[in-house]
Amino acid sequence: MTAPVPAPAPVPTPAPGKWIEHWDPEDETFWRETGEKVARRNLVFSVLSEHIGFSIWTLWSVLVLFMGPEYGLTPADKFLLTSMVTLVGAVVRVPYTFAVAIFGGRNWTIVSASLLLIPTIAAFAVMKPGTSFDTFLWIGLLAGIGGGNFASSMTNINAFFPLKKKGWALGLNAGGGNIGVPVIQLVALAIIGASGGPRVLLGIYIPLILVAAVLAALFMDNLTSVKNDTGAAKDAARDWHTWIMAFLYIGTFGSFIGYAFAFGQVLQVQFGRTPLQAAYLTFIGPLLGSLIRPVGGWLADRYGGARITLWNFVAMAAATAILVVASMQKSLPLFVTVFIVLFVLSGLGNGSTYKMIPGIFQTKALAKGLEGDEAAAYGRRLSGASMGLIGAVGALGGVGINLAFRQSFLSSGSGTGAFVAFLVFYGLCFGVTWAVYLRRPTAQAQAKASASEAKSQLSYAEV
Repeated sequence: MTAPVPAPAPVPTPAPGKWIEHWDPEDETFWRETGEKVARRNLVFSVLSEHIGFSIWTLWSVLVLFMGPEYGLTPADKFLLTSMVTLVGAVVRVPYTFAVAIFGGRNWTIVSASLLLIPTIAAFAVMKPGTSFDTFLWIGLLAGIGGGNFASSMTNINAFFPLKKKGWALGLNAGGGNIGVPVIQLVALAIIGASGGPRVLLGIYIPLILVAAVLAALFMDNLTSVKNDTGAAKDAARDWHTWIMAFLYIGTFGSFIGYAFAFGQVLQVQFGRTPLQAAYLTFIGPLLGSLIRPVGGWLADRYGGARITLWNFVAMAAATAILVVASMQKSLPLFVTVFIVLFVLSGLGNGSTYKMIPGIFQTKALAKGLEGDEAAAYGRRLSGASMGLIGAVGALGGVGINLAFRQSFLSSGSGTGAFVAFLVFYGLCFGVTWAVYLRRPTAQAQAKASASEAKSQLSYAEV
């Protein structure tokens, strides 16, 4: 008697409006035969939109390099401006996360990409000497909406990929987006080198935004399984792991975006570099930090996100300690070299921390006694909802970094004080990572804990 032939995996045929009714990436047959191709296609165009969103968000880190004495802005004004842009980018990540569930991943990608035209055209209109600082500040705040694209993109891609592929997929998605930071800095370098003005830079990005929106409309999909679930947001907000991971993400992504905004200004203010000299250096760190982010996700998939994150904070603290020395000795070669290393480590940590998020909630599902599809659905539901909160709080680290530099330069004319504060913070991140996700409970503690809680604690090292 022959064994029955298994039924073929359902083909994810989009409904009108590009909605996919059936999506089950944890089913290996479905994933191999149909799911992977669709997921990768959505990943490509998600990366494109997020990439341009990062470029527009960090636009003012570049524009301030063009703003010489004729613009009448002090270094403190410029640090305040970039701080506020970072703040808006952090705050809008929360509604952007839940917009995917309300409108659909494809639909929201079209909208969020199109919205980038507003800050770009507005900056084009006011970017000239004689414009008041208040005007620059208000127009700069508009650019913050580019920071929201990350949250919606990560939430969307998280739903497309199976758990075992999430570290790689989320790392690639985020890394491709992060590259928007060095790309706009490279474009600015070419324009400054050719004696062009800031409006040339803005004019380049306007048609690129339109292209991203059109390609999203043509090639992306919505998933009906990602439904609006306000309960998921509430559950994620009540879970203490959401806020612990948000704290750790301040140390990784907060560092990346904060340094991306501040690096050029630090070179100008502390080391007397010209705009062109600063532009030659500022793109290197964000570029390497973006490229290595998928590696952080891959390492986390292989060795456990908590382990990679822990040792990454050790390395970040060591690099920051050397930066303190370089800053005090005013050694530009050492300063630039170690700052670039710090960028690389922040990118690596970005990948490992984000990999931890779905793993944590999957572990919690298993600890609750859930299995199979039910456990996978629970993990996707809470990890997707928590990503917006974690991404928003993490981005606030960028605000803190720019404000710390502003205060340090106002107080002492040097960034040394800010680096000391960052060193202390990385030490705290190390301690939290070890205490929550890697410290093995004692036998006595395990005896007092329930079986599910003990299992959960023992499994977190693998997230």
